[in-house]
Amino acid sequence: MSCHEPAPGAATTVTLSARTATVVLVGNPNVGKSTLFNALTGARQTVTNAPGTTVELQVGAWRLPAGADGTRARVRLVDLPGTYSLVARSPDERVTADAVAGRGTVGTPDLAVLLVDATALGRSLYLVAQAARAGSRLLVVVTMSDVAAARGLHVDTARLADVLGVPVVAVDPRAGRGLADLGASVRDALAGGVPPVRGNAPAAPRAEAADAGPDAAGPDAAAADGPLADASALLDWADAVQRELTDGAPAVPVVRTLSDRVDRLLLDPWCGIPVFLAVMWAMFQLATTVAGPLIDGVDGLVNGLLADWVRGWLPGPPWVEGLLVDGVLAGVGTVLSFAPLMALVFLALALLEDSGYLARAAFVADRAMRAIGLDGRAMLPLVVGFGCNLPALSATRGLPDARSRLLTGLLVPYTSCPARLTVYILIAGIFFPDRAGTVIFAMYVASIALVVLGGLALRRTLFRDLRRQPLVLALPAYQRPRVRALLLSAWSRVASFVTKAGRIIVTTLAVVWLLMAVPVAGHHAVGDVPVGDSLYGRAAEAVAPVFAPAGFDDWHMSAALATGFVAKEVVVGSFAQTYAVEEPDDPAHAGDLGARIRATFEQASGGHAAAAAVAFLVFVLAYTPCLATVGEQRRLFGSRWTAGAVGVQLALAWLLAVAVFQVGRLL
Repeated sequence: MSCHEPAPGAATTVTLSARTATVVLVGNPNVGKSTLFNALTGARQTVTNAPGTTVELQVGAWRLPAGADGTRARVRLVDLPGTYSLVARSPDERVTADAVAGRGTVGTPDLAVLLVDATALGRSLYLVAQAARAGSRLLVVVTMSDVAAARGLHVDTARLADVLGVPVVAVDPRAGRGLADLGASVRDALAGGVPPVRGNAPAAPRAEAADAGPDAAGPDAAAADGPLADASALLDWADAVQRELTDGAPAVPVVRTLSDRVDRLLLDPWCGIPVFLAVMWAMFQLATTVAGPLIDGVDGLVNGLLADWVRGWLPGPPWVEGLLVDGVLAGVGTVLSFAPLMALVFLALALLEDSGYLARAAFVADRAMRAIGLDGRAMLPLVVGFGCNLPALSATRGLPDARSRLLTGLLVPYTSCPARLTVYILIAGIFFPDRAGTVIFAMYVASIALVVLGGLALRRTLFRDLRRQPLVLALPAYQRPRVRALLLSAWSRVASFVTKAGRIIVTTLAVVWLLMAVPVAGHHAVGDVPVGDSLYGRAAEAVAPVFAPAGFDDWHMSAALATGFVAKEVVVGSFAQTYAVEEPDDPAHAGDLGARIRATFEQASGGHAAAAAVAFLVFVLAYTPCLATVGEQRRLFGSRWTAGAVGVQLALAWLLAVAVFQVGRLL
């Protein structure tokens, strides 16, 4: 009996020359889907969100081998989120289940390529049965055959194809073996149609019961009618298929592999935790020490050499030069300066994932992250956030579902990045020269507290649906990473950041330049205006009274905070610009700038300058980190969540600053 009853015409053919066919990759996590996708598409891929969701998809173009007529068709290949079941319990699983059933935002696929893990055949066959029942046209790909062989296992693909009744191809995407056979099988399947999966599977269950959950059939329904009974039936079918493959032979004894021996050390708390901390330290160093010179080099190239060259030949009035060089080109420089940092972090994440260690790191960190309702996979982006919020947001892709990624992405901006450190050093050095180190340390403690308390608050409000579940991971075998796959993965994600978040950054910086270039007082030419006489300065002056309860209602402060919205590292330069003094080389020795800042705080706070200074630092810690981070949040999570997050950050920063000043001035 077939796994589903095909509708009339279910095995329809696709004329490849008439339109672009859509092929989706389906499989369990860590089965090699993304590696296969990179091997098939190369650089012809983009990273996008499924429409109306925050679920990330990779979409690429795949050129199939030439057919009988000598033409090579191009298909649209979609890498769907990994899942163990098509009974969706998360947004990621919903996108995959809907796509397989042909009712989702991805569209109706012409073919589903379902990857089967040779080391866990039963678990994969369960997903095959579900996909077949959903009415999908299937082609099965067997991966991890080399790992299975090391464990004494072997999957006879010809016998499996005979049992299932659909094409089965063995592929090693890491080594590139079997890709040509896969392409030919997909071409033939699209051109000639694919029959339904056969085998001794039970008849299809009621779709509404499978989708709705254990209580869908009502309290009086028989247990056999529910999804648990159906799952049991599908597992029995998967076991029957495996028995047919082995002709009832006894199970092969388990062979202890190198991965098993390494895991005895890395999963043991006494050894695993120090190794985990060392890896986290290396990620932090990568985002700061290693990436720093690269960021400075790109920034110097774009905003230095390239800017000088443009100024040398650009015709027109000075304001045109200022807009193009100090506005647009400066925005481009900001975007490109972050590209090396993003590339390094993406490469590191891909390295950890491809090698198999990322799953072990999640296991080791799981107990600590349970305090805020997340599993261990959230530790990595939060640690990276202390190096830079921007790649930390991208690191959330390692989390299992969209809601967990979103929750972690909302917490990342509260991790104190090094750009904030320059402001801490400046203010702490001016007001607390003998205790500056203690003040700076307190800011990092406050940052951790904001992450923990923010996570608890979000779990009890907007994320009540995020259920506490034990961490269940299929630990992949340790493997040697493939350089080409790592580079392709990093390239596609960096390109997505540059093209999508980059537009927001460049546009915003151009607008900021215009605000600072337009005079509203005095007799100044456009583009040659003191900050205080510009539209920007007057806007800062109008906003300043908002900070009176926090003790720093002065336009110099509000102007610096507004500039810090673009990038925290330019706050010190903004102070120097608005006070018309030279920017200090060392923020810890601010000189004349420090004296002016102290005088401003003394006047604005009514004599409680130290309390106002701490309130200012707290505001810098809690409010929106930088424009690039906002752009990345919008790319990953959409405009609505990003706007809400920015609003909450500003409100929380203001409330905390007011509380700190009002309490501090009484002490």
